[in-house]
Amino acid sequence: MATLSKAPSVHSAASDSADVSSTAPQSLARAVLTRRSEYVRPCSVRVKIGTWNVAACPGTDKDLARWFVAGRGVDENTTRLQTSRNAAVERATGESVDSVRLVGGDHVGLYVLGLQEVVDLSLTRDYVNRAVYTDHSSIDKWQAALEAAMPPGYELVASEQMLGLLLLIYASPEIAPTITNVSSKQVGTGILGYFGNKGAVATRLVLGETTRMAFVNCHLASGAGSNYLERRCWDVGQILAKTQFDPVVHSGVTEDGGERIGDEDFAFWFGDLNFRLDGLPGDDIRRLLTLHARGEYGKPGGNRRQSLDGNRDGGDEGRDGDGDEDEDGIIVMRSSESDDETDGRSQEHIDSDTEPDDFPNDPSQDPTSLQATLDSLLPHDQLKRLIGQRKLFHDGWREGPIAFLPSYKYDIGTVGLFDSSDKQRAPSWCDRILYRTRKDKLGHDTRLREELASKKKDEEMRSRGLEEDDDVLFSYDPETDGDEQAVGNSEVKYDPYDDTTDNRELVEEDVVTKEGYLDHIAQDMYTSHQRITSSDHKPVVSVFTLQYDTVVPELKAKIHAEVARELDRAENEGRPKVTIVVEGGPEDDGNAVDLGSVGLLETATAVITVANTGGVPANFTFVEKPPPEAGEDPVPVWLTTRFRRPAEEGTDFLGRTVTLEPGETILAQIEAQISDIIHLRALNDGHARLEDVLVLRVEDGRDHFIPVRARWLPTCFGRSIDELIRVPDGGIRSFVLDKGIVGAIPDDAAVHCSAPKELFKLTEAIQTMAERCVADESMLEAMTLPRDPGWPFDASTWAAGPTEQTPVKARIVAAMDTDSSVLEALPVELQSSSKLELLSAVLLLFLASLTDGLVPRQLWTKLSTSLPNLTSLPTSAWADIKSQVLELLSSAPNHNIAFVFLTSTVSRVVAEISPTTAPELSGLPGLGRRLSFRRVNDEISRRRRSREKRYAETLGPLVFRANDKEKAMKEKERIIVEMFLRRETDD
Repeated sequence: MATLSKAPSVHSAASDSADVSSTAPQSLARAVLTRRSEYVRPCSVRVKIGTWNVAACPGTDKDLARWFVAGRGVDENTTRLQTSRNAAVERATGESVDSVRLVGGDHVGLYVLGLQEVVDLSLTRDYVNRAVYTDHSSIDKWQAALEAAMPPGYELVASEQMLGLLLLIYASPEIAPTITNVSSKQVGTGILGYFGNKGAVATRLVLGETTRMAFVNCHLASGAGSNYLERRCWDVGQILAKTQFDPVVHSGVTEDGGERIGDEDFAFWFGDLNFRLDGLPGDDIRRLLTLHARGEYGKPGGNRRQSLDGNRDGGDEGRDGDGDEDEDGIIVMRSSESDDETDGRSQEHIDSDTEPDDFPNDPSQDPTSLQATLDSLLPHDQLKRLIGQRKLFHDGWREGPIAFLPSYKYDIGTVGLFDSSDKQRAPSWCDRILYRTRKDKLGHDTRLREELASKKKDEEMRSRGLEEDDDVLFSYDPETDGDEQAVGNSEVKYDPYDDTTDNRELVEEDVVTKEGYLDHIAQDMYTSHQRITSSDHKPVVSVFTLQYDTVVPELKAKIHAEVARELDRAENEGRPKVTIVVEGGPEDDGNAVDLGSVGLLETATAVITVANTGGVPANFTFVEKPPPEAGEDPVPVWLTTRFRRPAEEGTDFLGRTVTLEPGETILAQIEAQISDIIHLRALNDGHARLEDVLVLRVEDGRDHFIPVRARWLPTCFGRSIDELIRVPDGGIRSFVLDKGIVGAIPDDAAVHCSAPKELFKLTEAIQTMAERCVADESMLEAMTLPRDPGWPFDASTWAAGPTEQTPVKARIVAAMDTDSSVLEALPVELQSSSKLELLSAVLLLFLASLTDGLVPRQLWTKLSTSLPNLTSLPTSAWADIKSQVLELLSSAPNHNIAFVFLTSTVSRVVAEISPTTAPELSGLPGLGRRLSFRRVNDEISRRRRSREKRYAETLGPLVFRANDKEKAMKEKERIIVEMFLRRETDD
């Protein structure tokens, strides 16, 4: 169980202090980390790791609670336990068989269990089925067995299965909430090099936001020969290369890249590693260890075969290969190099002349003790030899002292009785638990770099011809002078077993974690449960005590908030800062800009003051609206912004981006104008409102959001003929506002005129102004009307540009909306030709904004289908066509009247601007007087027809609402309008 102290944690690892008052950029996470001593508390937790190859034997799940959770099944006679001073060992009073019990229950904070062969994969059919189809029956069985034994409140942290491999991790109620970033991966190294019958499952987790732990449960290739040994080494390399955990996430920030085995603070590698004993005959090992298991080694008559209960064994393990009992009582068994691939006899034997003294002994121990026997066997262990040769697990991995019998291979149901089958496998420590700290890994990496640097230096010296120092008595070459341990039979040589390399005395070790915390870890126990007999492997356990710093979430949240405020204050002092002042804004929102009432084409202006109230220069600009996505309607632009200096400093407008020094001010001018027809119609319908938010972006500072709003004034533009005929005297503004109409004018409103009154007023003003233009041209020498046939309805013929026209056009629109005189809205100082251009521009806008047009779409469809090919008809047939058009238009009287009124008015304009005489055309040279006047009249008629055609080309698309705007349809529209502009005397 974990224990948490309330005292602040003390770190030996140095950390930089955070100066939040500094204006230099600083990471919030780093600033919080510098105050970690305020939100972390020391915590101690016991970690119990168990590994067991259950060999797919039935009933093994029933033993799980007994040995892994309850800690029973340890035989004190077959293991060297310091029971008197080991906190992980509890004396079981009143029990003769299970004389000791390991720590368990709620005294363990983290249970980590690795199982192998939880399913039977011996049959090809079963293996293929499990490899292809997911089978959770086995994992459910083991989880249920383990959870039934767990104390109340323990939670499942990780559960990962790969065929026969299963890794389960449970945490106590105190530890489980502090575990994050759990990531589990599988690596198969079995059949064909990647199937899951061999390989590993691994889990990475972060404990208390401070300590990263990795657990690897593996099952390596089996077999005792050298080729199997090489395959086991290959398996380990594949597991290390292919295991990559998910990136760690702290406070919502994801680290770059995933972690591999070696990036953690504490790693634990366990499972059935399958390493064997080399150079010793299996039958002698079995005989020797069986005597120890019976407590008869070194005693008189100790060679007599006897079971653990004191009775003579009736089995055949005392018989030789022919079934005869050995006369000397020595157990003779067959040996094999593989537990599942071959059953041939062992080729390794101890020379008959070998004396007991030839085996390495620990002089401080009793030569007849169990540990002395184990120490004589351990130098033959393949794993320890590979570590010593720096071929495998030499990069910081270590193992606790082995003070227990080999974990493999036993007869199922027996204690201390090794393999008596035909294969007679030699006992071996196949099941192991290794561990490594971050300090171990970094120490190995440092030594490796030093060795490489030293080797490189030696090579450089040799390349320069420098010989070794003659004064050196001995020289060492690690490539040639090491004790090479070749795999062979009687020629194999081994170094004496060294207790110091086995960490015989278990001590605590300080480890600086990846996050910079100081942790302590100690291995309290490493042993096996010999009295668990349901598998041919014995379970192996190791208990660790980990003292670490854990984050207290409530304290960290408090520190995080404090640091965020301090950093924000410090950062704001060094960031650009501007203040916006809106004069005359609403009292409830001092930053809002109210532009008042806005009508069509009218310009509403507001000015705000922007001041640099910070300590550094400020660059700022208004953010432009993003362009619409594909398929979206364009966003109408009705607001424009410009910067200018205060009045006393000049009125010229500046660029889009402005730089202000501290203490300086500038004016931002905001203008609103509605000119887009689509936006106009949406405002009339109530589907849009004049509201927007301008964003003033300060470089390296914060954005300022400025709400802008205005009130839309109702207008006759952008409406239909059916609406406008219902507008009474006084204009549409007062009508809509007094009636509270929102959106379109309802159909049930009373009809006040046969055609839009606004159209009558506008066309009458155009006709009047055309007459005025002709009169002014005849009276004023300085005035000459444009001779282009499209004037005044063709925009390309206008003298004034759109920007110059807009203010006057807005006054004309307002006069139409308020039922005022259109001609009085025109400035007095303008020439009559300019006034006519302005009135014509407003007429074109009015026609284009009509939602249904003078001739609606449905009516135009009837016209276009019923009329013949007009382009091939002579003008003499136009009278009949006009009659057909008027007959079809009669179905919509209001539209018919508006159409006829417009074309007749424009026809009179043509007549006014194109006089019947043209003095400039008379007196043509070479012609008689009579012939000259005939030629002049022909020229006048030609010019009139040209003007009629140009007017028709301009008005046609605005008068008719057609779905199809192809060239043929446009030509038909032009001809219909032109025939109504043509005077009958011209036909």
